[in-house]
Amino acid sequence: MHNRKFVFSCIDMVKIRFLTTRKIAIYVQDYIEGLIVTSDFLVGAPFTWVGLIYRYGLVNKLKPEYQRINKKYGDIPVAIELDSHILRWADNNCPELFRDIFIIGALDALIDVGRKYKLPMDLILQEKEKKGDIPNTIEECEQWVSAHRE
Repeated sequence: MHNRKFVFSCIDMVKIRFLTTRKIAIYVQDYIEGLIVTSDFLVGAPFTWVGLIYRYGLVNKLKPEYQRINKKYGDIPVAIELDSHILRWADNNCPELFRDIFIIGALDALIDVGRKYKLPMDLILQEKEKKGDIPNTIEECEQWVSAHRE
């Protein structure tokens, strides 16, 4: 067992590898877990931690798919899909965007979970407002880079 409040994993729906994934994994996990703890997100929740699966696919599909709450381990497993073409571009051109795609995906998933279970999520909503949305095209990626490097 562990005492984490947020754990994620990644699976391939398409054949792809990224250079940056390992470098950002601990940062993303700690960042999202900090928000969960600070926001009291889990207060009153019927689960003790969130397990998020990032699926590397062909589109950004941020509405999470739910599995049953695991009574043995206490987690709620959810999964989202991230566009591997967008991730590939970010991995090659902008590690900050690559990292933020994972953060934004997690925030979107937490917001959906929070609404479903009526959990406190003011801080998570504020962070999502700051981060914005995941780019859906290479042009949007380039605009994101321009806006964040000025």
